[in-house]
Amino acid sequence: IPHSEVLYEKYKKDIHINNPEDIEGIKNACKLARKILDEAHKIVGIGVTTEEIDRNVHELTLENEAYPSPLNYYSFPKSVCTSINEVVCHGIPDLRPLQEGDVVNVDVTVFLRGYHGDVSETYMVGTVAESSRYLLQTTYDSLWKGIEICKPGVPFHKIGVAIENFVSAKNLNVVRDYAGHGVGKLFHSEPVIPHYAGGQVHGVMKPGNVFTIEPMINQGISDVKIWPDKWTVATADGQRSAQFEHTILITEDGHEVLTKRDSTSLPLGLKEAQFLFKAQSQW
Repeated sequence: IPHSEVLYEKYKKDIHINNPEDIEGIKNACKLARKILDEAHKIVGIGVTTEEIDRNVHELTLENEAYPSPLNYYSFPKSVCTSINEVVCHGIPDLRPLQEGDVVNVDVTVFLRGYHGDVSETYMVGTVAESSRYLLQTTYDSLWKGIEICKPGVPFHKIGVAIENFVSAKNLNVVRDYAGHGVGKLFHSEPVIPHYAGGQVHGVMKPGNVFTIEPMINQGISDVKIWPDKWTVATADGQRSAQFEHTILITEDGHEVLTKRDSTSLPLGLKEAQFLFKAQSQW
């Protein structure tokens, strides 16, 4: 049980403004999370089990003198979340081999010298159906629609408006039960970041805020169900879901993506819009 988060939820629900020392610590954790996610991506393939991905993430995290944040978090049994096909989030790694046509989200969070860094991506296994590729492309693009509006003075709820407006025009649906969150010294904190319009979240972005944006997008209805393991969240209608996630820092004049991909990251197999990377260099 994360006692620090329990106390935070009970007594103090402010939106934290990180000081320069905190920001440096979070940046280091995010760089490591990105490095480990990229290594996990390298082993995703037909016949590989998510248990193998978990072992890889666990060992790499410890080798870098960090701790895998999900492990034992409210009794979660593994070091990474792996969510296949209809699983929306919080999938528990197991011995099921990945199959041709699967899509799998790998969600890495590490705790490094007092700070968490959080990032996830959904990968295609072999050749996937065009409908799955469309789902992943839309989800990836929707993440950037939310990111590109981030700067001081923007209300947090505008992120959800930008994402849902984009996704609904693509005839897909945003999951409403799970959201982005503040991250840093705590794994989960304020602000809550709904990915849909009309989310009841207050406050505006300020320099020093750090939070995740992580839209979960479904092919079918937005409703979800939780499996008997009490962790795995799946689509209610059995259709596929996808998710992409970055950790964002609000700066004095805009934002910085702390978990951004770099030249060593394997391609996603999607259209990674060039204007996004030009914009990143200016943040």
